[in-house]
Amino acid sequence: MTFPLTGEPLALDLLNTRTAAGDLVAGPEGLAAWLAVQGGRLSPAGEVGEAEVAAVRAVREAARPALEAARRGERPPAQALAVLNGALAAAPSHRVLEWTAGTGLTADPHREAAAARRLAAELAEAVAELLTDPRVTAVRTCEAHDCVLLFLPAHPRRRWCVASVCGNRARVARYYARHKEEPGA
Repeated sequence: MTFPLTGEPLALDLLNTRTAAGDLVAGPEGLAAWLAVQGGRLSPAGEVGEAEVAAVRAVREAARPALEAARRGERPPAQALAVLNGALAAAPSHRVLEWTAGTGLTADPHREAAAARRLAAELAEAVAELLTDPRVTAVRTCEAHDCVLLFLPAHPRRRWCVASVCGNRARVARYYARHKEEPGA
């Protein structure tokens, strides 16, 4: 399975699992593939089952209306915040200090919870970070007419989620529209 856009803030990567083509994490296989693409951004989930899929989808569905409101500078829906806060509370995080020869002292986050709750909490934390980031109002939806993906532009003129895909399609469509209008075309 391929994902059209990854590498954005984790919360946007999560929201981008619902594309115009459908839900890319509708089942355990899709979620496992998405988690693999995310690399070290999330704690290892172990075996992915229906509980993990349901937990991730619940966070994603709460994140969307919260983000839409935050982008407009408005108050997010209370239900969305309740779902996100519930996910965070279900698997609180604490740091664990460890000494490793060569690396020294580390303080890695640790969550005591079942895999589904832990995964939901990590994703809800990523959503909370995005919602409270001053750049949240800069989050954009791809301008391609058939794309629903979100991105945080590094450059203010960025218009498409992936320039080599959506951008090229838009440029080709403009080219054909211009040449269709020319006489003899």
